[in-house]
Amino acid sequence: MEIKRVVITGLGALTPIGNNVSSYWEALLMGVSGATPITRFNTDLFKTKFACEVKNFDPLEFIDRKEVRKMDLVGQYAMVSAMEAVKDSQIDLNTIDKNRVGIVFGTGIGGFTSLSESFETYLQSGKTPRLSPFFIPKILGDMIVGNIALYFDIKGPSYITTSACASSANAIIDAFHLIQLGKVDMMLSGGSEAVILDTPIAGFNAMNALSTRNETYQTASSPFDINRDGFVMGEGAATLVLEEYNHAIARGAKIYAEIGGVGMTTDTHHITSPHPDGEAAFNAMKLALDDACLDVTSIDHINTHGTATPAGDISECLAIEKLFGEHTPNILVNSTKSMTGHLLGAAGAVEAIATILALQTGKIPPTINVNELDPEIPTLNFVLNKMIEKNINVALSNSFGFGGHNCSILFKKI
Repeated sequence: MEIKRVVITGLGALTPIGNNVSSYWEALLMGVSGATPITRFNTDLFKTKFACEVKNFDPLEFIDRKEVRKMDLVGQYAMVSAMEAVKDSQIDLNTIDKNRVGIVFGTGIGGFTSLSESFETYLQSGKTPRLSPFFIPKILGDMIVGNIALYFDIKGPSYITTSACASSANAIIDAFHLIQLGKVDMMLSGGSEAVILDTPIAGFNAMNALSTRNETYQTASSPFDINRDGFVMGEGAATLVLEEYNHAIARGAKIYAEIGGVGMTTDTHHITSPHPDGEAAFNAMKLALDDACLDVTSIDHINTHGTATPAGDISECLAIEKLFGEHTPNILVNSTKSMTGHLLGAAGAVEAIATILALQTGKIPPTINVNELDPEIPTLNFVLNKMIEKNINVALSNSFGFGGHNCSILFKKI
């Protein structure tokens, strides 16, 4: 069986630092922090009072009012990013077989906004609850892809992946495999998350996972820094158009990059903490290299998972040092979560776009908010506080999730 090549031909993004790909990318290069005081609820009684919210978003600028009423915020974010990605790909879906186009999206939590609002209404009603007839469709994660499929009349395979903070990376990997195997010609794939709400913030606070640096919130997302104290919650969505190489060439599509290989592993050390030596991260990156038939010396850049959690940063960096050995100093390493915060299930897709654009432009966004590197972290070639320009050809994007899910995606120039 012939294994198909898979390329990226469209990008769409809605992030805390930009509501489209161009503004997101510009903010990344400028080192803009997306952290602001939380506006969604009263934080007086909360340990964490800030997050990286999407700003100035009005779904009615993009989606019909009637349809907006049927979607949770997580679905609205996904739809807007998908619209941008399809437009960017310059594909006329009416000219191709829509049975050979599919959608795979990742979300860690799904329609939590609607669930939270409706449950509050239920508790306060004092009588028989009267919920919206769209309540169930709005909270179901699979309606993220259901609404996108309806909008574009896409008839191929569609589903969601849920693997915590690796969800959208898993979605991209699934889409990649479907095209590789010849099941489809094109896939929309990415992730969406919208959980800057009281209960999720309280829950992550209970785990001591979130930063509580309320007085210095703009610099609180500080991967690799000795004073990091947890991640900053983010939200948003990203969509990539994946396409079979010959299909893209035949229609004269612009090609951003090629997916060369992927790796997936499970860390069985602990339900939320990685193995201290980064064993599963090491294996995920190695599998991506092996899948691409490349050796360690081919890698120029790694966009790390880099959440600013003490244990996570150390284990990932140890895995990088162990895998790449003498080549390690040649690899430019960053964490764009220092600017966007951690978008949970959407993180992999948002960071994949950053990795792809770094390959295309030769501009590598910085890790901001680093004043002093943690001495327990190996000395890597970190891009710190200011973007670097360098021609790069092959890069990895890492995503790891609670439950031990590890994904590494290798992108290369074409």
